[in-house]
Amino acid sequence: MTNDISIVATELPAHVKQGSGLGNENVTSDHLQTPRIKQLQQLSNEVDENHSEYIEGSKVGDFINTVTHENYGKELYVVNVHFREEFVVWVKREKGGGLVGSYPTESDAITALKDAGKVVDDHEITQTQTHTLLRVDEKTGEIADIPFLFDCSSSKLRVSREWNTQIMKLGGDRFASLWKLASVQTANRAGQKFMNISVKNVGWLKEEAYNSAKAFFQRSFASKTSS
Repeated sequence: MTNDISIVATELPAHVKQGSGLGNENVTSDHLQTPRIKQLQQLSNEVDENHSEYIEGSKVGDFINTVTHENYGKELYVVNVHFREEFVVWVKREKGGGLVGSYPTESDAITALKDAGKVVDDHEITQTQTHTLLRVDEKTGEIADIPFLFDCSSSKLRVSREWNTQIMKLGGDRFASLWKLASVQTANRAGQKFMNISVKNVGWLKEEAYNSAKAFFQRSFASKTSS
């Protein structure tokens, strides 16, 4: 009997490297899940060793990739390529929970709920600012091909606005500079501690890196911006 384990390899073999993606002809970006970067908090499932979503070695303040579960630690370098704001509607937990949808304005969200015959007070409408980021390898300087999204709501909205302000003051294209994203501990008015983010400008991208970021922007957003 053939042992299934004997027909696989852990390292990418030469004959696979020669492949050209056959079978993926109909797969576009619309069929892929864009990873999100998640900052772990004290109550995050990923830091609970007894939870099914636990990620080995993860600690409060670490940034993780929600698709690959890669742990980047408490800081990473990124290029900020794009920004958008949405108002996300959730069913309140005591009413069953769950995502309803995303809308461009809060009034649009309320209108959609009313049009659907839903009780507005049974829902939470969360202002969410999303940054599309490209990770830069700290050692090699290589820019990742696959972006991830960083969602900012609640206490992170202040940092998101400050980041936008810094970018606008710098001038040039949004993706023309490198940023260091780091975890910092802070506290709310009740004195409860939690992790938030700090952003620091590292400098302008060199031409090759800039062109790489620009090419990604043009592939992903230019047509939407011009329409």
